[in-house]
Amino acid sequence: MAFMRAYNRQGAVHKDGLRTGLKVSGSVDDGGLVELFFGKDGKARLQYDKFIQFMRDLQDEVLRLEFAHYDCKNQGTISAKDFALSMVASADMSHLDKLLDRVEELNNKPHLKDIRITFEEFKNFAELRRKLQPFSLALFSYGKVNGQLTKEDFQRAAFHVCGVSLTDNVVEIIFDVFDSNLDGTLSADEFLRVMHKRIKDVTQPVESGISGFLHNCSIGRFFS
Repeated sequence: MAFMRAYNRQGAVHKDGLRTGLKVSGSVDDGGLVELFFGKDGKARLQYDKFIQFMRDLQDEVLRLEFAHYDCKNQGTISAKDFALSMVASADMSHLDKLLDRVEELNNKPHLKDIRITFEEFKNFAELRRKLQPFSLALFSYGKVNGQLTKEDFQRAAFHVCGVSLTDNVVEIIFDVFDSNLDGTLSADEFLRVMHKRIKDVTQPVESGISGFLHNCSIGRFFS
């Protein structure tokens, strides 16, 4: 637990595992999670399959909480605008205002304002985000020579390379937000810059340079 925290930006700040304001004494390493993994006496062995399933369940629960944040009326779906906000929330500050302006315009587009995104669609896009490294390479293979992609290119790359099926509604929203010149194609650079920023904010390692890059790659493969 301490080793993993050392490679995470927030974990490095809270080396003892305690968040600011958390009213407990001692280290959280002796808490319920370790008991779940290693038993009450701490001597049980953690099976790889059990740990991977735990991580998948945890990721699913985090996604449900994020989805519920936008689904404040418990309708089971979220609007196109809210889905777009979830995509651009981690954008670099130098690009955020521009992206938020495009998100605001979605309500003024008849073909988008009534679209509702289900949790399954939301989850599939999150799965694509977790597989961003191979998807990034695929976009340039499936796209045109100049790096511009059509909606069909985007869906094909997601399905054939990452095994993720994106609905037409999800792709329509993505293109409306990240098609800066409104020519019906997507600039891969702009889309990937925002997606990479979100991943970097969550898993940014303490190291910099090539060692940090390799660590990020290994973490991404482990939890995919």
